[in-house]
Amino acid sequence: MLAELRNEWKRIITEELRSYIGVDEIPEIAVGQPPKSDMGDIAFPMFPFAKSAHKSPNQIASDIKTRLEGKEHPSGEMITAGPYLNIRFDIPSLAGGILSAAVNAGDCYGHSACNNGRRVMVEFSCPNTNKPLHLGHMRNDSLGQSVSELLKATGADVMKVNLINNRGVHICKSMLAYKMFGNGETPESTGEKGDHFVGRYYVRFAQWEKDAENAKKENPDIVNDPSFIDPDTEAQKMLKAWEDGDSDVRALWAKMNKWTLDGLDESYRNMGISFDKLYYESDTYKLGRSEVMKGLEMGVFRKEEDGSVQVDLSPIGLDKKVLLRRDGTTLYMTQDLGTAVKRHEDWPFDSLIYVVASEQNYHFRVLFYVLSLLGYKWADELHHLSYGMVNLPDGKMKSREGTVVDADDLLSELTRLARNEIVEKNREDAVGDVDDTARKIALGALNYYLLEVQPQHDMVFNPKESIAFSGNTGPYLQYTCARISSILRKSSEYDYSGAVADCTLLTLEDEKILIKAIESFPEIVEKAAAAYDPSIICAFLYEAAKTFSHYYHDNQILKAETKELSLARLCLINALRTVMKNGFALIGVPYLESM
Repeated sequence: MLAELRNEWKRIITEELRSYIGVDEIPEIAVGQPPKSDMGDIAFPMFPFAKSAHKSPNQIASDIKTRLEGKEHPSGEMITAGPYLNIRFDIPSLAGGILSAAVNAGDCYGHSACNNGRRVMVEFSCPNTNKPLHLGHMRNDSLGQSVSELLKATGADVMKVNLINNRGVHICKSMLAYKMFGNGETPESTGEKGDHFVGRYYVRFAQWEKDAENAKKENPDIVNDPSFIDPDTEAQKMLKAWEDGDSDVRALWAKMNKWTLDGLDESYRNMGISFDKLYYESDTYKLGRSEVMKGLEMGVFRKEEDGSVQVDLSPIGLDKKVLLRRDGTTLYMTQDLGTAVKRHEDWPFDSLIYVVASEQNYHFRVLFYVLSLLGYKWADELHHLSYGMVNLPDGKMKSREGTVVDADDLLSELTRLARNEIVEKNREDAVGDVDDTARKIALGALNYYLLEVQPQHDMVFNPKESIAFSGNTGPYLQYTCARISSILRKSSEYDYSGAVADCTLLTLEDEKILIKAIESFPEIVEKAAAAYDPSIICAFLYEAAKTFSHYYHDNQILKAETKELSLARLCLINALRTVMKNGFALIGVPYLESM
């Protein structure tokens, strides 16, 4: 409908410009949106053609309009607005088809086939087994889940994977602290969730480390005292023992890993996060070592005098990078090499997206380059979805210092705030299980707040702002959709499926804006999927919700001037509800019939 008309107008204006300028090749004409609705529905800027036409953009727009007026062209009124040639469509005449298409497609409206046949692997979350999930992980999880849903909606075959970072010196730190200070306590004996229990010992190690540093500053000779234990040295020894297969170290590792993983599984369930396959660093790091040794044989890596294996990164403007330490132990880079190779063997993908914070930009630049040196052609299809850090109003979070916002605690607090909003203000539509509703509002608040900022930007998370029922928030969108559902529940006397409604009656400006928004939804989904950017969906839904709120405030729906007009307006908001529900599903905002 509108999309087809836009494309047809673009085609004939392009052809007319070629004839007007007298050349076969011209720059691709852009399609924009006029700043005011009375200036039309789409805008074609003439700036790119001024040089080759030797005329001003204003003159070109006027001339092209005149030339096309004498020829057959698609439906729509041409309007010149300075350097723009704009087109105004008869939106009410197209409304019936647009609204029916949305409602008839149901849950599939907004889906397309632009990525049909593509296999896309999305890696996200990737927790360490030495601490619980925190707010930074939650942004990662929200992004990974949403990007996966966007790609699925555009036809891709998506595999969501999670790499569990369950080995390394950081894991040994919590293990060593537990061995030194745990006295045999367990999550069961303390009543703690397993990941919280282990995380407490990671913080305890940091304190021990700090105490040791202070002791060395006060008495440098203390390092020669047989009773002095240096925590960093011991952690490195434990890692070596783990890699050598020491049975006691491995048993402690397995026990503490299970405590953490059980806790993480519970957190994922509460947040609505799921994965198709889990990878464990402990299973892939040896493959990474073999890849490094292969690169050494190929001559693309070099063994240094100290015994470490390094790669020269000067071709990409960087220095050397260690791939194997001098004692033969592996690094993050080593295991990521092995994991990438294993994944492509398991499920040959067309592309792999790593959802990882911007702090790791260097890491992924090196990883992709090293894989290309090893001869893997698919390295060109690896993408780093780099996202900004999540800070608190009072500064940056630090896991080692125990100053993070715990994911479980945050979701509980948001649920409490949502429940207070429902109960204390006695919202008129509040029905059913208040606790379940509060949990869904909290989840919607969290995901929307984390996703409405473009991924590459840093953000500050404010829990009270996120849970507000007004403004640019998830609860505001949920309440808007619940209000639409409430109106539709009260309209049982009408058949608002769209089959018999006269949608040419929808002539108000807000009605036209909503109709155009409904029609554009599939295009918006494709745009968001191509950019790996859920904030595009968030912005679209917020603008639609604002327009509906303004429309609802100023106009009667169930008690419009005529029953025919009421029916047309019900058809409009029914289609809008379809779009909002489908948009919610893409960004992890639960749909609520009532709030």
